[in-house]
Amino acid sequence: MAPIATPAIILHSFKYSESSKIVRMLTSELGVVSAVAKGAARPKSKFGARLQILSEGTAHIYVKPNRDLHTLAEFEAEKIRHDLASDVRRYVSASALAELVLRFAPTERNEEIYVRLVAYLDSLATVPAEHLETTSLSALWGIVCALGFEPAMDGCARDGRQIPDGSAAFSIADGGLLCSACARGTHVKGATTRLSSEDRAALGYLIEGRCDEVSPLPPRHAAAHRRLLSRFVTRHVSEDRELKALAFWETLEWDGPSNHRPFGATPKEKTS
Repeated sequence: MAPIATPAIILHSFKYSESSKIVRMLTSELGVVSAVAKGAARPKSKFGARLQILSEGTAHIYVKPNRDLHTLAEFEAEKIRHDLASDVRRYVSASALAELVLRFAPTERNEEIYVRLVAYLDSLATVPAEHLETTSLSALWGIVCALGFEPAMDGCARDGRQIPDGSAAFSIADGGLLCSACARGTHVKGATTRLSSEDRAALGYLIEGRCDEVSPLPPRHAAAHRRLLSRFVTRHVSEDRELKALAFWETLEWDGPSNHRPFGATPKEKTS
């Protein structure tokens, strides 16, 4: 049986036996798949360095019916995405995207998720630094929506009632905005987040992928947006399961020169 050739993005890989690796990929044709790359751990492997995380190319996979682990015959890398590793914020954002897809994308074809992930990784690699944070937020919300967990922004998450323009309450538990009547019935402290008119508009743009319409957010507001997204994912997507890359992304210090360094580099000592 001939292998199936499909566009693919490497999401994760780890050593398997003395000479091989298991590679987990998002593919255009098969969804998320796991495959053994035989001999990939050897110094002179035919795969070379092409199986780096976030690399994109064409995977040739021998698919084993009714099995969860297949065989990777070849991977033709087209994009290694070294630019993502040039800045810790770019790499962490991309890693959080990969984590969401790896953990929660279906194991069958879903062209929307694949196309979105490619576009988001390309954007993170090239967007100017001053727009990186909003691009990162928008990309993560985009993947959340593609996975089927879009928050309710057009009407009340409880009763569907239209919500007038202006500030509004956002309920993590309910999965979206609440009308004033439902928000008044939420008595538990911290059960809702009050969004100003500006933050509500920014959140809507970010979810819709219109991050170019969002000005760079002040640090306090940006931190609140990251916290809101992380709490939403924890409640509705991961169901309280730990997501390490997303947690790192949420708490990463985004402002200041120490973040403009290659991933893995040691921050320079601050000067007075």
